[in-house]
Amino acid sequence: MATISILLAIMIAIGIGAMSPGPSFVLVSRISVANSRLHGLAAAVGMGIGGAFFAVLALAGLVALLERVEWLYLVLKCAGGLYLVYLGIAIWRGARKPMSVGPSDGRFALSVLRAFFLGVVTQVSNPKTAVVYASIFAALMPQEPPLALILALPPVIFLIEAGWYAVVAIAFSAPRSQRAYLSGKLWVDRLAAAVIGALGVRLIGESLALLRR
Repeated sequence: MATISILLAIMIAIGIGAMSPGPSFVLVSRISVANSRLHGLAAAVGMGIGGAFFAVLALAGLVALLERVEWLYLVLKCAGGLYLVYLGIAIWRGARKPMSVGPSDGRFALSVLRAFFLGVVTQVSNPKTAVVYASIFAALMPQEPPLALILALPPVIFLIEAGWYAVVAIAFSAPRSQRAYLSGKLWVDRLAAAVIGALGVRLIGESLALLRR
């Protein structure tokens, strides 16, 4: 299979995975609707950085180490779950706090830099993503992949992840979306908190289930 065909197949597989609902989608949409388009785009870039990091991790063969050293994988997975639970609790506790979108003085409760780091940390909080990337690479890449393909994958995956979440950020930072958010902030925040917290609990539960085997 030609290098460009392999790259295209991997791009499609990664793109479908990026578009599946999860904590990253919830976080970017909430940041965008509660702050500004710039904040949402910063979080999207953070998601792209996290995706590229996992691509490098998979290409470097470190995923194989995580699979062999099971306790290390379980620790990372449990830590990611605890982070998502913490994030869910923080969002739930702040649900009742009033918020005005686009303050006149230009200051937001969340800085653009913090939005970026939230994107990075949320993306890398689930080590299963690295395993998914490794599985896709193993299924679609040749036994001896060309150097050009190896070098192209991290930036391509960054563009896919950041591009998809940029679309999410633009959609949810529209004035209509922000007005809808303000009108139902309490329940929107609580729903977001419940989804993120439930995904964190699921990660922890999977870790404990593997530990009992």
